[in-house]
Amino acid sequence: MIIAEDFLNELRKNQIDFFSGVPDSVLKNFTNKLNNTKKFKNFILTNEGSAVATGIGYYLSTKKLPAIYLQNSGLGNSLNPLISIAHKKVYQIPMLLIIGWRGAPNLKDEPQHLAQGEITQEILDLCGIKYCILEKKNDFKKIKNLISYSKKTRNPVACLIKNKVLKSKLSKKNKATNLKPNNLTRATFIESFLKCVNKNYKIISSTGYISRELYYQIKKLKLKINPFYMVGGMGHTSSVGLGYSLKTNKKVICLEGDGSFLMHLGSAVSIAKYAKKNLKYIILNNRSHESVGGQSTNIERINLKLFAKSLGYKKYFYLNKKNKLEKTIKSFLNYKGASFLEADIKINEIENELPRPKDLLKVKKYFLKR
Repeated sequence: MIIAEDFLNELRKNQIDFFSGVPDSVLKNFTNKLNNTKKFKNFILTNEGSAVATGIGYYLSTKKLPAIYLQNSGLGNSLNPLISIAHKKVYQIPMLLIIGWRGAPNLKDEPQHLAQGEITQEILDLCGIKYCILEKKNDFKKIKNLISYSKKTRNPVACLIKNKVLKSKLSKKNKATNLKPNNLTRATFIESFLKCVNKNYKIISSTGYISRELYYQIKKLKLKINPFYMVGGMGHTSSVGLGYSLKTNKKVICLEGDGSFLMHLGSAVSIAKYAKKNLKYIILNNRSHESVGGQSTNIERINLKLFAKSLGYKKYFYLNKKNKLEKTIKSFLNYKGASFLEADIKINEIENELPRPKDLLKVKKYFLKR
């Protein structure tokens, strides 16, 4: 076990005070501590590639080593700037990658994390990135040696941290502070949404609590609806929806969270250009990375109504209250043209852990049934 505050103090001793990254459930105690101290510069970014690139820019400006935090599932997003800019054969930019290691060997996890976890070390080896595994406070010497190596060789290095290794002295959860006093919850919206659709709709739902809530509500209500749950691939829900919608006349509905929407924002431009009228786009916006600690997504800087209309969506719908919920959802679904719905929801206080979709090959099989 490692106390997050001790880990941060160790990094500070090694002259690291700049952090950028994407929040992760394994590292949530670490990132929440970052958000609760003024000793460090912390930038929560929309995807891991941007986080690495921001770290590169910081090094070029200061010659100081940056730290980039991410889940191992985000390694793919990070590889472009890591290899084509920071690599020792290119610009030789030192940095420390702090990686939450989901699916680590001999630990129980979900299929998508196990698939990523078993190749994480191999990816780092192929990229020529030296790494260590942090499991206890005595491993801090490894970090010191790793940082020294990065500075000397001017090459990125990484530390891998398994689930439940990082603990925190913080007693309260870190939550986004830019929230609105809405009374609409994710659970209420999804329950009402399910009353407005049937098995003829094709639903593709984003990773995290949205898919888990949808899965739970369908089981609870005993509905014969078979969505495609995006258990991984954060940020790609709308692109999967676009590809599926092109060769079907059925209505295709994408349920996306604000963090996932921002991760690959450029997909919205592609959808606006190529989508048929049968593709419907819903964003459940609680302004936070709720499933990995509640950190802000910074989406409040975008006026989604103006954004949607600028892309060519003919109709924008907005919900933030329980009244007229089903009426608005039905109007959205029945609108003949490209339409965009923003459900402005509050963060749920989840007392019981939401179940996760099981048997993913059956999920695919039932989704593909016409």
